[in-house]
Amino acid sequence: MFGRKPGGQSVFAFDNSYQRLPERFFRAVKPATVRAPRLIRFNAELASELGLDFSDAGEARLAEIFSGNDLPEGAASLAMAYAGHQFGNFVPQLGDGRAILIGEVVDRNGVRRDIQLKGAGATPFSRNGDGRAALGPVLREYIVSEAMHALGIPTTRALAAVLTGEPVVRETLLPGAVLTRVAASHIRIGTFQFFAVRGDADGLRVLADHVIARHYPEISADDDNRYLALLNAVSARQAELVARWLSVGFIHGVMNTDNMAVSGETIDFGPCAFLDEYDPRKVFSSIDQRGRYAYANQPGIAQWNLARFAEALLPLFSARDDESIEAANAALVDFGRVFQSHWIDLFRRKIGIGGEVEGDVELVNGLLSLMHEGEADFTLTFRALGKVAGGADDEVLLTQFKERWGVADWLERWRKRHGGQRTPAERQASMDAVNPAVIPRNHRIEEVIVAGLSGDFEPFEQMHAALQRPYAEDPTHADYALPPMPAERVMRTFCGT
Repeated sequence: MFGRKPGGQSVFAFDNSYQRLPERFFRAVKPATVRAPRLIRFNAELASELGLDFSDAGEARLAEIFSGNDLPEGAASLAMAYAGHQFGNFVPQLGDGRAILIGEVVDRNGVRRDIQLKGAGATPFSRNGDGRAALGPVLREYIVSEAMHALGIPTTRALAAVLTGEPVVRETLLPGAVLTRVAASHIRIGTFQFFAVRGDADGLRVLADHVIARHYPEISADDDNRYLALLNAVSARQAELVARWLSVGFIHGVMNTDNMAVSGETIDFGPCAFLDEYDPRKVFSSIDQRGRYAYANQPGIAQWNLARFAEALLPLFSARDDESIEAANAALVDFGRVFQSHWIDLFRRKIGIGGEVEGDVELVNGLLSLMHEGEADFTLTFRALGKVAGGADDEVLLTQFKERWGVADWLERWRKRHGGQRTPAERQASMDAVNPAVIPRNHRIEEVIVAGLSGDFEPFEQMHAALQRPYAEDPTHADYALPPMPAERVMRTFCGT
């Protein structure tokens, strides 16, 4: 049988808590059968972390499993209901249109994790779509989600990628694929909005209690203010998450409320991208025509999304509307403080200064302004600054700037600030630990996708390998640290729908 070890024990020890919620939370649906599944990649390390043993399964069997051709015993097989604001416009019903949750497992660390097939066929929420995924977006999400994990940023994970053997129709015919995604959960702000817009206070309460039990068990079930505590807890995690995004130059690209997980993980890597040269207004997503989700806008958008979360939770806060609104506003104001605290802490570490001194924010922003004016590469500039801290000549940093005016003066202020509490080697080591040498460069992802479309997955494997130790300079992967040549620049990224 599917997913069973010798002796009849199931590989998947499912415990499907979401399936036990009321039926209006989801729709039961089975993955579509595909013609000729073929394994692209299986994440054996993640499988072990999840407590799954596929040691007896060959590639053909893994392809059957992770294409969705057969469902394991105990699978939930459901599409989750949610709503959402998409580019500021509210859509009362969205839901999993091309993703199917097959179940939950409790991993080796005691953490409950969702296992979901993305691109596994139409669901009741597909809105006339085919529910399929093209190969390109599957490769992008696999690479970037695993790279984010290696960078130490909370994220969904990629367990497997499989070719379906069937084309999907987009602007042209493209190879179809399925990604197996693992998450702490797939519950979003939009999930709460789904019940709020329907006036379903009981559904809101059931969902909120489920999220508290699953993600925030420190919130007491006996606390009369537990739903306000939930808002504060989700807000705090999002503040730290977005600060971490900014620290590595990540642009999500489509920060709709249905793409914001209440667990605090990065979710949905459609048109995402990483900065090459620093530009706070940078947008890559082809569908973000007005720059709503530009790099520097992400903290404000996260706060806006959390305001929509607060609105959804209002019926649970207090019997008096004025009290509920006052409490929610206080939580939203606090987001800015918490975000700023995380942001300056991360960027202090990036420039190698310790403690808290008045003027640190201006010092960091001064460097960022010079980087913008000088079209300096975000990742390489911070890495070069670490070399200067370690004793290298200033020219190592100066070469990153097309316009050098002001950089020498900034270095003088920086040297006065960082002091001499540590040796140069210690300072460089601490900076290298937070400033990656290699990131998922957009042009290299594009090369992987182009090669994959022709059936060559060696570039995919090579890039994946290069991104597993992003803070180490590995000569065998040195090419992945290089910025694009002018002809290689990727100006637009695309959503996978």
